[in-house]
Amino acid sequence: MQKIYLDYNATTPIAPSVVEAMQPFLSTHYGNPSSSHSLGRVCHEAIVDAREKVAALLGATPNEIVFTSSGTESNNLALKGVMMQQPLDMGGHLVISGFEHPAIEEPARYLQRLGYGLSMVPCSDEGEVQPEAVEAAIRDDTLLVSIMHANNEIGTLQPIRRIAEICKSHEVLLHTDASQSIGKTRAFVDELAVDLLTLAGHKLYAPKGIGALFVREGIALEPFMHGAGHEAGLRAGTENVPYIVALGEAAKLAFNGMDENTDRMAMLRDRLLGQLSAGIGNKLTINGQHAPRLPNTLSINFPGVNGAELLSRVPEICASTGSACHSSSDARSATLAAIGVNSQTAQGTVRLSVGWYTSEDDVDRAASLLIGAWEAMRP
Repeated sequence: MQKIYLDYNATTPIAPSVVEAMQPFLSTHYGNPSSSHSLGRVCHEAIVDAREKVAALLGATPNEIVFTSSGTESNNLALKGVMMQQPLDMGGHLVISGFEHPAIEEPARYLQRLGYGLSMVPCSDEGEVQPEAVEAAIRDDTLLVSIMHANNEIGTLQPIRRIAEICKSHEVLLHTDASQSIGKTRAFVDELAVDLLTLAGHKLYAPKGIGALFVREGIALEPFMHGAGHEAGLRAGTENVPYIVALGEAAKLAFNGMDENTDRMAMLRDRLLGQLSAGIGNKLTINGQHAPRLPNTLSINFPGVNGAELLSRVPEICASTGSACHSSSDARSATLAAIGVNSQTAQGTVRLSVGWYTSEDDVDRAASLLIGAWEAMRP
């Protein structure tokens, strides 16, 4: 049974050239990059090269890139690093949206338990955070606003540039979790005007277990891990050289193929939607349909059926009902609740996400299988 992988928002396969780039650093080049001998220098130079490639993808400078173990660690470093720069007895307030990934919401809740203030702003029914709502939530003691660049479930893109202008006018820092958007759409830090930005390797055809945080020059953070002075003192621990090299190669691929990949994924997404709409009719609804969205993401509500059961009937298709990082026991995810999708409709939600290796044949087969399974399940 040939699999059809339509879960690129959960994770991506490792690109072949990324695997090739890693290999020497899993065997031949095993030195500690802090060592001064030749084996160490090779690894140090490889990290320098990877940092340059990640910086180029984001339109940043290499000294603004901090390597981490994941998007989650990057988010923790951004939120805790900013907030904990200020002692609790001096106050401090954080603003996030009401449908952030748990990798943002949970550290924000932790900071709230410590005593920092937290406000969560809602989104519209189309899944967009309104800049005016962010501005209304900002207080005199607000230190940081963190709003995702793209929602991981429904793919809606947020007006980060407009939010950045508001934050700047209030002298508040802005972080965006761009884990889901990097490699799918433009995310240059100066265009977005953000102060901090998160990247996750496994969403970008690199391995799981590597990420990065962009920290604009001049911004001070409390280190997430304490020890030796790795990563400009922000992330102690001997660098994971093979995975850093992998992320650098993946960043190069994404940078070189940015426009072509974006256009192709949008074509495949729209082709899939067109066939599903033709087979099911206008009762098939799309979450975030009228908002700017990622080119690869399709969150749809199949009428009259349960999405999980629908997918169980088409084992050829690897897809999900929502985010892989949310509880599968929830009848309705926080994102669907935030945009006002009722529980009955949410039962039929399926997230289909295409990627660099999706073919037109994959899309056509998936549409046929899903329509067939839906027709078999209808009362």
